[in-house]
Amino acid sequence: MRICLDARLISGTTGGVEQAIIGLASGFSSLDDGDEEYLFLVYEGADAWIKPYLRGPCQVLTAGPPPNSLKVRLMRRHPLLRALWHRIISPMLGERSVGIPQSDGTIEQAGVDLMHFTIQTAFLTPIPSIFTPHDLQHLHLPSLFTPRERLKREKLYRTFCAQARMVVALTNWGKRDLITHYQLPDEKVVIVPWGSVLDTYPMPQESDLIAVQKEYSLPDRFLFYPAYSWPHKNHKGLLDALALLRDRDGLAVPVVFSGGQGVFFGALRQHVQKRQLDNQVRFVGFVSPLELMCLYRLCSGLIFPSLFEGWGLPILEAFASGVPVACSNVTSLPEVAGDAALMFDPHDIEQIAAAIAKLWQDSALRSTLISRGIRRVQAFSWQRTARLFRAHYRRLLGCPLTNGDIALLGSAGGD
Repeated sequence: MRICLDARLISGTTGGVEQAIIGLASGFSSLDDGDEEYLFLVYEGADAWIKPYLRGPCQVLTAGPPPNSLKVRLMRRHPLLRALWHRIISPMLGERSVGIPQSDGTIEQAGVDLMHFTIQTAFLTPIPSIFTPHDLQHLHLPSLFTPRERLKREKLYRTFCAQARMVVALTNWGKRDLITHYQLPDEKVVIVPWGSVLDTYPMPQESDLIAVQKEYSLPDRFLFYPAYSWPHKNHKGLLDALALLRDRDGLAVPVVFSGGQGVFFGALRQHVQKRQLDNQVRFVGFVSPLELMCLYRLCSGLIFPSLFEGWGLPILEAFASGVPVACSNVTSLPEVAGDAALMFDPHDIEQIAAAIAKLWQDSALRSTLISRGIRRVQAFSWQRTARLFRAHYRRLLGCPLTNGDIALLGSAGGD
């Protein structure tokens, strides 16, 4: 059985999806008790980020170059071009440029039996497929998208949900949302949770910690927020809460932000200046796996004020790192965090500020959250995720199921 998993992305541009695919690669690479082959479909010249995690039954399958690769490179290098595209050109194009991608024949020629679209993009193919929409944020927070972006998401998501034999949700909340908005049959939407990918990353040495601290001029203590600079990540709300604590309570809490810096990053920098937080915050950009491990080791806590999440990978990463967490109480996050995080309303600046202060000042609370987080993260692993997906692959293709497959499919995460 040949399974193809979609890994067509440019490193540093997709937020947590990149880490999730690395997690899948490590999970499937650890499986040595089946006869399946796992092909990770990558763009030509864009596989360096995934190759180190592929071994055993996993290998790369190369497609063509990234679409509009020149445009992508130019926009990554020039923020003004990104802003021009997203704010002016893209809205003007409207419906005219929203097409449904077709397979270029790569997976058909490779003899793939099942195509697993792991990210929101996909293409039409006669090969049976699985689709993971991740979230329907455009329906819940429409103001964060242009009309064309909303139209594109709706057209593509509905098309690929209809094509797929199985649609994947990461949580019960996500499954209910898909069924409610897209009227999908209950049995078509399955829940497959993610895990923490940090155990596949290199373990930092003391010299690495010192080097990262020096490279980014990190303070001795800081809170950490790893997130791509999309509006729903609510960086501005966090900045406002930091300014409130400083101005009202005299409490200046340093925060380090990592993650890709997209089209909205310029507005964030302006907001930092407006709030006079230049000396209190650090934006370190997209970091390497080793640097990410160092930042978790060095920080005093994770603050996660996102307005909308299909999962929330940094929460499990923090749990696995022994880092206390304060996070939003919206969408899937309560289901992921359980009782192991300090929750707050991300729309309420006062609540964000209160959570920051507690996480920063209350050592007993931090110890409690660390203990709960370490217990909580034990329920999730990429190897279990890979085994659950493998059981579904076998089920969809009519292959014999092992007793382990049957047990997984009957578990809470498999229905």
